[in-house]
Amino acid sequence: MRIISPAKINLFLQIIGKRSDGYHNLETLMCCISLCDEITLQFNTPRISVSCSDPHVPQNGTNLAQRAATLFLNTLSVSDGVDITIKKRIPVAGGLGGGSSNAASVLLGLNHHFGRPFSTDQLMSLGLSLGADVPFFIFQKPAFATGIGEKLKACCGLHPHHILLINPGFNVSTAEIYRKLNLRLTKCKKKFTYVHLKKCGFDVALHLCNDLETVTASTYPAIASIKEQLIHHGALGALMSGSGPTVFGLFSDLRKAKIARDALSHYDYWQLYIADMIVDSGIRIENS
Repeated sequence: MRIISPAKINLFLQIIGKRSDGYHNLETLMCCISLCDEITLQFNTPRISVSCSDPHVPQNGTNLAQRAATLFLNTLSVSDGVDITIKKRIPVAGGLGGGSSNAASVLLGLNHHFGRPFSTDQLMSLGLSLGADVPFFIFQKPAFATGIGEKLKACCGLHPHHILLINPGFNVSTAEIYRKLNLRLTKCKKKFTYVHLKKCGFDVALHLCNDLETVTASTYPAIASIKEQLIHHGALGALMSGSGPTVFGLFSDLRKAKIARDALSHYDYWQLYIADMIVDSGIRIENS
């Protein structure tokens, strides 16, 4: 079984406050993009295992995809094994949700293989125990998310911009960024609600905002530099995704996005990707 496992971007991310359990309540608008990993599931194996094309990804029980398989099979009370192979294209620890997407892909793939014993809501509940972003990838639609990211409402009508993503070549710890967050210094001052989104739609000029960006950029100046370069080369707007460090620029025209990519490709260590917003679906499963 082959599964296409997409990355996501946060078009808006506002941190509302810290919870008693240590997590943060937030409001965010997320959309899958066409930068994808590829996952292959091989059945009829004696145990659960994982391998990955990227040596920086753990290939043991700490891998989120393997944890997802273990959780699914234990919940289903079956002793089957599965070999998970991940062809990695999404930058690791880049703020694009690659690990969460891989976990969701494995849950969806196993659910498909076993004849859909779990509903979407049940899968999302399983996914939440693995990570706050996992339910979004199971939801498989652009979504306005609240809570810690697990409460999802479908977002229709997003304009499918072309995207140039730039990863500066280093990893960022999400936990560390949240530890450094000072809610008094967040920059998304205008509350962006789901009702407002339904009524007025998403406006790049008004709503492209991320409360975590200032935190990450204070430690990593490359974030601000990348944003400036993207705007200079024609992006309608630019923003860091998640806790970073990947920054994306939105373009109305694919040709302009490619021209910007070519102009910025000489920067050392920067990894550049052209992608599209996926506004109609998410993870794709193909039987081999």
